[in-house]
Amino acid sequence: MGASLLRLHFHDCFVNASTFHSLCLHCHVLVYIHHSCSIYVSIMKASNRQGCDASVLLDGSSGEKSAGPNANSIRGFEVIDNIKSQVEKLCPGVVSCADILTVSARDATVALGGPSWSVPLGRRDSTTASASAANSNLPGPASSLSALITAFSNKGFTAKEMVALSGSHTIGQARCTVFRSRIYNETNIDSQFATSVQSKCPSAGGDNNLSPLDVTSPTSFDNAYFKNLQSQKGLLHSDQELFNGGSTDAQVNAYSTNSASFFTDFANAMGCDASVLLDGSTGEKSAGPNANSIRGFDVIDTIKSQVENLCPGVVSCADILTVAARDATVALGGPSWSVPLGRRDSTTASASAANSNLPGPAFSLSALITAFSNKGFTANEMVALSGSHTIGQSRCTVFRSRVYNETNIDSQFATSVQSNCPSTGGDNNLSPLDLNSPTSFDNTYFKNLQSQKGLLHSDQELFNGGSTDNQVNAYSINNAAFFADFANAMVKMGNLSPLTGTSGQIRTNCRKTN
Repeated sequence: MGASLLRLHFHDCFVNASTFHSLCLHCHVLVYIHHSCSIYVSIMKASNRQGCDASVLLDGSSGEKSAGPNANSIRGFEVIDNIKSQVEKLCPGVVSCADILTVSARDATVALGGPSWSVPLGRRDSTTASASAANSNLPGPASSLSALITAFSNKGFTAKEMVALSGSHTIGQARCTVFRSRIYNETNIDSQFATSVQSKCPSAGGDNNLSPLDVTSPTSFDNAYFKNLQSQKGLLHSDQELFNGGSTDAQVNAYSTNSASFFTDFANAMGCDASVLLDGSTGEKSAGPNANSIRGFDVIDTIKSQVENLCPGVVSCADILTVAARDATVALGGPSWSVPLGRRDSTTASASAANSNLPGPAFSLSALITAFSNKGFTANEMVALSGSHTIGQSRCTVFRSRVYNETNIDSQFATSVQSNCPSTGGDNNLSPLDLNSPTSFDNTYFKNLQSQKGLLHSDQELFNGGSTDNQVNAYSINNAAFFADFANAMVKMGNLSPLTGTSGQIRTNCRKTN
């Protein structure tokens, strides 16, 4: 049943995954800092998409239950029904089916020996379910490696995350009709394994006969699945595609020898903590990208103080910071987005982690793409998020080399900026990142790049004859597209590894731990 619940959750989340639901915090502020979210490597993607809305639980002939990947396949509905019934008796109308399903998937994994992860709550249940959406979105058992990579990429997952999530096939079973073609017709399969499975899956008939996806340890959540692939014992065509001379072979090899790495990556693929607010000489405030740069701490302190007076010990600094970033954008004319709440605050902050993870102003395009990719962001999302430089300012020491030494810069623009940033001294003098509309959130930043008026080296790298030029061009003429993509990327940013449940704490003072 554990495998059924995990699969039920995945098939719920993977349909129509695009934006996030949230609760509403009635707190409107203006602040210019949101670096806290950039430090963490993993992303709670699979558990936070709009698709995680319990639509898979709805009955109906045109619903998701009837879709090809689900019909006569997904199970566990009665378990969710039983939990919902008991929860309703205690807290009627409070806990959604979507939250129950998400937590059940996590706890089912743990019960079978797998990893745990934090589950942010606050989802609401959909009112509709679509078989066509399920058929279109769920990866099929006959998918090629390229099709799998594309399907997961469309939901914001990297190929590595796709391999990690596929490791859930270390538990569960599949129907004969799903893998018959592989065990009778394909050549990249261990012959003894194929013969063994054929005994339960005849060439005709027995469509609903079941075989374990991992014949070695079918009821234990471990890394045996990857070892099976190395031995050409993947039950599904799509499983063996992960280890078939393609780009994911190395990742399969890595997980086969390192169960801990698989567990960590799996948990992360299924998971902001206000660490940047903590004072201390070794904290993130002192890191190179932050020191004498990020501001607005006093605004957060004021908000926290007022919130604590009304609701002591309830609202975290992390949630305040995330909502503040959204409302600051709106106040300057930018887009809005839903902010899922329920984060808890970290008890530590690391300058070294900030220095290692935050993209630098001297980064090349390839370094930028890699830095954002390491957090699960695409190149397009990186360009959209860089558009936040339509507001704010930068210190002379950060852009001096560009305005005096680089050639891909408008000469009049360079001269203008030099007037406030001498070749020596004045390190902390400030210049706007967007000279044309420094206090308006708009797409002027991208127009500046087209004219070689990017203040930072890393800004101009986005439009310098490279792979992101087209995206800059697109945003420069379509403000609505920029706003939509920026909002979606910020939702993703706001859900980088949140601490929830009993992890961390709710700080009383955002600058220090309790």
